[in-house]
Amino acid sequence: MDSMASTVREAFDAFAPHMRRRPDVEAHDLVAADASDRLILESAGLDHPEPARETTPAIGPPERRIPATSTTTAPVARVVVVGDRYGALTLPLAAANFRVHVHQDALTGERAARLNAVAVGLVQASDVASIVVPGVSWHPLDGDLFAGATLVLMQLPRSLGALDEIAGLIAAHADPAVRVVAGGRVKHMAPAMNGVLARHFDTVTADRGVGKSRVLRASAPRTRVRPATERPGPSARPAHPGALTWPRTERDEATGLTICAHGAAFAGAGVDIGTRLLLSVLDQAPDASRVIDLGCGTGILAVSYARAHPDARVIATDQSAAAVASATATAIANGVAAGSGSAPHPVRGGPPGVTVVRDDALGTQSDASADLIMLNPPFHSGAAVTARIAPRLFADAARVLRPGGELWCVWNSHLRYRPQLEASVGATRQIVRDPKFTVTASVR
Repeated sequence: MDSMASTVREAFDAFAPHMRRRPDVEAHDLVAADASDRLILESAGLDHPEPARETTPAIGPPERRIPATSTTTAPVARVVVVGDRYGALTLPLAAANFRVHVHQDALTGERAARLNAVAVGLVQASDVASIVVPGVSWHPLDGDLFAGATLVLMQLPRSLGALDEIAGLIAAHADPAVRVVAGGRVKHMAPAMNGVLARHFDTVTADRGVGKSRVLRASAPRTRVRPATERPGPSARPAHPGALTWPRTERDEATGLTICAHGAAFAGAGVDIGTRLLLSVLDQAPDASRVIDLGCGTGILAVSYARAHPDARVIATDQSAAAVASATATAIANGVAAGSGSAPHPVRGGPPGVTVVRDDALGTQSDASADLIMLNPPFHSGAAVTARIAPRLFADAARVLRPGGELWCVWNSHLRYRPQLEASVGATRQIVRDPKFTVTASVR
């Protein structure tokens, strides 16, 4: 395949049919690139810089706000991309010789982007962890990602909290002339997104919808980052009125836990009702020394078990960078942190307490290495509802459990996972059930 397209748009059109979602779930109706990716790239004006245009003063609500000054699209050598799902934004930019700094929350999305770089001919095939895409680097979601950036392209996140955290970092750390081009499928967008952007930018506009997709634009940051010597700590007041600080921290009185959550973390700084049901019977779980909280989110199950079993070695694992950062902060806040990071941390050995790992399911964990696994399986892949995630997690749990080990799982009762648990893991018994959720224990 000829990967040396002359424009970003030509590269997207050449690459999109060959892109896949793997190692994320795949199905005929789950695509790796769609019209919203193409629209974001086109709207950035990188192929044909827009001339200065006449504008009128900003009036009205944020979703109708018009820029107050004339704008031009300056040449951009370095682009920041946030929320790219499987490389559909990043790889066309790389093919057009832009330097791209990328943050992808999902580890599967990052790995898919690397694999897709091979599929479209940008790089040679190798082990996924060793694939280096020329001009592309992956980064955590922090101020360094946006430092000095003049253009940020973004797939809009599902969570308004995630959008607020991202927008706040851009406004505080990017160049004052930064342009933000954020898009998505119209059915997944909400007017509240304009209001979130308006907390951080003086100029917010919404383009007309194209092909069931739409782009929001933001510019003129409302805050500037303080010098390093004056930079506030996590507990400092927001930089401007109405801003939120991330991670957010709340105390749950029912459990006594202090819960920390970044914007993209599932359920935020609260306890979702499925997890709360599992917590209500967690004292009935085995007294285990090697424990895994699979798909840990903010780390509530891992931290709760570690508090009740101080000698246990607990791995909290999730593919989401926001979840890993949240669970790490939650473990620290509750005094049970043992370690964290993206490198493999086998459940055998290591210090007692909670170690947080970013992992695709249980890919870094050894066979037959855990006594107990706790799981509240997701049934969404991005915005898509899918039943394909849980069976994969059940199979991985079966591999990692030692003989006689147990998988404690909470699931929406209508999903009827029990036959799958029986087939994948072993004999399964019901622990508790309420009108919405069921908790089961499966013995390997």
